[in-house]
Amino acid sequence: MQFLDVKTDFAFKKVFGSQESKDILISFLNAIIDFGEGEKIVDLTIVDPYQIPLVNGMKDSFVDVKAKLSNHKNVIIEMQVLNISGFEKRILYNAAKSYSTQLSKGEDFTTLEPIIALTITDFVMFNGVENVITYFNLMEKKTLIRYNDEIELIFIELPKFKKDENKLDSIADKWIYFIKNAGKLDYTPKTLEKELAINKAFDIANMAGMSREELESQHKKLDYIWLHKGAITFALNQGLEQGLEQGREQGIEQGIKQGKEEGREEGKEQGKKEKAIEMAKSLLSLKIDIEKILKVTGLTIDEIEKIKGSCG
Repeated sequence: MQFLDVKTDFAFKKVFGSQESKDILISFLNAIIDFGEGEKIVDLTIVDPYQIPLVNGMKDSFVDVKAKLSNHKNVIIEMQVLNISGFEKRILYNAAKSYSTQLSKGEDFTTLEPIIALTITDFVMFNGVENVITYFNLMEKKTLIRYNDEIELIFIELPKFKKDENKLDSIADKWIYFIKNAGKLDYTPKTLEKELAINKAFDIANMAGMSREELESQHKKLDYIWLHKGAITFALNQGLEQGLEQGREQGIEQGIKQGKEEGREEGKEQGKKEKAIEMAKSLLSLKIDIEKILKVTGLTIDEIEKIKGSCG
């Protein structure tokens, strides 16, 4: 068997956003989102369900999955492979837009329903944070009092998920493992077969059941991602080389500057030493007591004895 790489937006939409995906999406959302103690969603409506995408032009590929939940919340789920400029702001904008456009002119604000923006990334967003899943909402800075839960942002960072199939402890682990690894597998792992919704997700992702249009769209999307990842890697390497060259030049410049400063200091010390030696010679010729010469010149007894011997 060969499965779709679920990290592409086309494949993600097919697995989680098609008409037959309702139980799959319910299982996934209940595993990832904390709806409150003992609360689970039992039903949902998929908005704008999956259709076979046009193969000409990636702009026609679907980007996200939207659903209206049985607990009167709305969820936007997005799979993002490329870390593009302004990505964080786009997530916030889409969530705020989905929240505000619920109201028609003259409608009461109390009719607004909460929005959850669930974003899965194939890159690290929050360095220094070990958690694979992070949750954000409006909160008072000092007391941490929640303003409300009307807009919630949830992130799943796939690179931080390191578990293999024998270490999957929870249904959340199993779903994240499926999303991260399905495209690399040629079988359904036994630990995931037991989960009916995940097993069904593997069936939908099985390429054997794909139409020619779907397979062509998937290959085009993968080519698009590989091309852009290659461009990003090239740009990073170029930036690294330029940075190293600049650093090398700055290091040489700093070294020259430091050498000059050290040379000046060394020159000053050498000058003081030479003056002290000349003074010691003069004092010795006047038969001044060595103890006094030590105090005046700052030289050591050995240095003075050596000068005395050289003067004959």
